[in-house]
Amino acid sequence: MEGFRRKTPEEILQSISKLHRGRLKIYVGPVSGSGKTYHMLREGQLLLQQGVDVVICAVSTKQRPETLEQIGGLERVPSIHWYRDGVENKDLNVDALLERNPEVVLADGLAHRNRPDAPRATRLEDIQLLLSRGISVIITVNVYELEGYTELAQKMTGIVAQCTVPADTLELADEVRLIDVTPETILNRLSEGQLLGSKDAAVFKRGNLGVLRELALRLVAEGVGESLRAYREEQGLIGPTGTGDRILVSAQYHWNGSIYVRRGQQIAKRLNCELMVVTFHDGKKPLSKEAAVFRRNMIKLVEKVGGSFEELPYCNRRHIPKTIADYAARHGVTRVVMGHTKHTRWQEIWQGSVIDRLLKRAKHLDVFLIADRSEREGERVLPAKFASAGDRQRYRRLNEQEVTERIGEIRRGTFKVYIGAAPGVGKTYMMLRDGNDLLRKGIDVRIGLLETHGRRETIAQIGGLPLIPRERIQYQGVTLEEMDAEAIIRSCPEVVLVDELAHTNVPGSRSKKRYEDVLTILDAGISVITTVNVQHLESLNDAVEQITGIRVRETVPDSILQLADEVQLIDVAPEALQNRMREGNIYAMDKVDQALSNFFKTGNLIALRELALREIADDVDERLESLERKSSLRGPWRRRESIFICVNDTPHAQRLVRRGFRTAYRLKAPWCVNYVQVGGRSGEAPPASLEALERLTVRLGGKFVVHGAESRKEIANVLSSAADAAEATQLVIGQSKVSWWDAFLHGAVVKKLIAMSRQRDILIVADDYGKEGDERSGN
Repeated sequence: MEGFRRKTPEEILQSISKLHRGRLKIYVGPVSGSGKTYHMLREGQLLLQQGVDVVICAVSTKQRPETLEQIGGLERVPSIHWYRDGVENKDLNVDALLERNPEVVLADGLAHRNRPDAPRATRLEDIQLLLSRGISVIITVNVYELEGYTELAQKMTGIVAQCTVPADTLELADEVRLIDVTPETILNRLSEGQLLGSKDAAVFKRGNLGVLRELALRLVAEGVGESLRAYREEQGLIGPTGTGDRILVSAQYHWNGSIYVRRGQQIAKRLNCELMVVTFHDGKKPLSKEAAVFRRNMIKLVEKVGGSFEELPYCNRRHIPKTIADYAARHGVTRVVMGHTKHTRWQEIWQGSVIDRLLKRAKHLDVFLIADRSEREGERVLPAKFASAGDRQRYRRLNEQEVTERIGEIRRGTFKVYIGAAPGVGKTYMMLRDGNDLLRKGIDVRIGLLETHGRRETIAQIGGLPLIPRERIQYQGVTLEEMDAEAIIRSCPEVVLVDELAHTNVPGSRSKKRYEDVLTILDAGISVITTVNVQHLESLNDAVEQITGIRVRETVPDSILQLADEVQLIDVAPEALQNRMREGNIYAMDKVDQALSNFFKTGNLIALRELALREIADDVDERLESLERKSSLRGPWRRRESIFICVNDTPHAQRLVRRGFRTAYRLKAPWCVNYVQVGGRSGEAPPASLEALERLTVRLGGKFVVHGAESRKEIANVLSSAADAAEATQLVIGQSKVSWWDAFLHGAVVKKLIAMSRQRDILIVADDYGKEGDERSGN
């Protein structure tokens, strides 16, 4: 009924003041030289072309040719120059700007501090005054200049920010856009003398660049996540968003409670998500002295690791699953972390199984069961970093095959991928811009495949880039065109530009997928710059379907990103992307309304943007870990993991494979997918219906194993024995879908396997989101 309540005079005045207030847009980057000013000025030029009154003031080009070129015909309002310790500084000339009264002001340095005698101490205060007078502002900031991130950046890189702004400053903005840049690009700009105006040499250490880049990605992802939650609340949507996790640890006031909290924190850090901890207590009964000590220590630990703690009422054991499920639903939890039961089979029959009841009540929740390894292995503390395999094998002689592989790696071309959250964000534009930059440096660059979709900005960026003709292929009486990989290899350019990496080639082509052509080109020693959208990554297929309600058919294996020498995100806010759509800059005008009401809905775009930011942040983290850095934003994992995925012949199995792969990749662990063929023999080929499942496993880099069993009742025993043989530390299984009667006759595989695997961690993946998830997400 809130929407029908009459507004108070104060609320009416507040709404009117918002109408008159200017808009604030902030460009965030990891470091100076990442391209924030370039993109800000480019946007100013686009606004000017649209008839918007734009001026610039206190813009620092640092005499970079690309940036200077973007100033063009933009009117400059002179800034106020002053010196501190012999260094020139520029303050906004607020009085002149108010007198000029433009619609938009472009400025640099959100964290700038004004001269000592200035009317206002900071640029942020100047901007707030301009906004209050109806003047919009577009401005830039580095991630380490935001308080909160300043301390983290200093701890991890040693970089000290000269000036800072409050961490909540981004919340004042109507739009925040990340300018992502790879360390390789920054270091190239530095070597070419483009960043001479930069003061802090420590910023440009390769490891530091990676850390600051990851901080920027996670900062913006966090803000996008908050906006997604707010949007879903406005729309009345409940349940998981499909973009990130929220971890709920259910613990007891017992010595192993701290292990559960620590493991939950480890998972939360690895997935970069929120941690919540709950315990159960009967308020009518006082705690024992021992339990009271455990309670105090647990509260301190949760506070230390940055989680939230809540004590839930305890009536009896049978109510625990409902309480957890209800709490999880209210707080948007996606994964519950708890320990294996200590009860015997007869105790569970008599008192009921908490895990069984929870799984029945919370089909949309993942449940992670923590193994208590203390009894078996004496493990009480989670180890951190250990020597890498490379360190242990440093003096081992390479065999002939390894030597050949190393030579192939040296000969292989360089691979750069531009990735975005959706079509139209500007990936192809940036790829072409890269190509023209290289062409100006005398490098032989050609276009192997380009899809402009008639976009004017993209077509204008082609410039002098030569185009390699496409191959014509006859298919069902129609002539179709595909990229001619053989022609590219014959012409042997230094760099080739290839659009839409996930494209499926016409039947009859030499390769089934375009990414296979790209790998062939790379092996020929030719470097490739390419584009792809985040929804085309194979392991994200289920998450994208949950978000959008659309199953993406064209995918590329995640190994493509792992093979890339550089992966760069092109970030655009949903509102800006929708405006591009309405202006006809993405699709033809007759398709705009349909696109805006389907894939390009606001909720979809926000969620896909968050997914892309988090995915690239994780990719950056993986690359930093490969450099043997001493600290990690996501934290260490255990010494050794081996992931054992159990599947059956159902559509849900592909989802299990993708989840298992992502788990193994994050833990840098070997993984295998296991299927039991009833009535068959171990090692036999799977039935035809499992061929797609095996192909998916192999495409993602895993091993597909078929075991034999005489009857369904033996399946759990076979899988448990196979897991022992594989020295598996974590099982990945799906929730049981069999009826009570079927379980009684043939045995409940999932239940039995859980009971037989208490020495292992078990991830029980949520039931398919197809029906229930669509209802929850409103798709």
